Amino acid sequence: MPRWAKIALIALGVAVVVGLISIGGLRRSVKRLGGQDLTADEQARHAVLAPPISTPTDQEVTATIYWAAGADKIAPVQVQLPLSADAVQRSRQVLQALITDPPTTGQRTLPADTELLGFYILSDGTAVADFSDAIASETPSGILSEQNAVDSIAQTLASNVASLRRLKILIHGQEAETLAGHEDLTGFFDLNPNAPSAATALPGVNAAPAGGATH
Repeated sequence: MPRWAKIALIALGVAVVVGLISIGGLRRSVKRLGGQDLTADEQARHAVLAPPISTPTDQEVTATIYWAAGADKIAPVQVQLPLSADAVQRSRQVLQALITDPPTTGQRTLPADTELLGFYILSDGTAVADFSDAIASETPSGILSEQNAVDSIAQTLASNVASLRRLKILIHGQEAETLAGHEDLTGFFDLNPNAPSAATALPGVNAAPAGGATH
């Protein structure tokens, strides 16, 4: 083979190797940028759909939010949050933190697209939390994942709003039989059963953890 042909083949081989390396680096960059865009989009979406809740009585306190701690349990995490003296607004604030501010993606218990459509407290201390369809359609179907989702809601409320006695979860204004096929939503979830009525109680912090569903 002529010398010039050998040189040409070597040059072509080097060019192919350099090209493959460049393509691999480009793919990694695109993937990384794509992940950043998704995160930015998620943050922008929450900023529009769930803007921060602030009230005139907000005070910076240590709140207890229950996020995932592995695949089969949840655990309390202490965070600093401005929380209202009003029980309804305080409840909305801690639930919004639960949805939008998990320390890591792996600690998320509720789908990122979940919205709190409404929150009410009845005179007997029953809290009614109405969530968007995403909480059902995007929660992985399974006993543990569904139980963790509901428990994180209930225990976060119980730990930060002492006047709440029990919880009823609605999905888009309607009672659902289950969250995503397993966790029963037809009953109520105990929060602070011995709390005084919502009409007279003041919201507090670090109350006893919530229990399971009751009927």
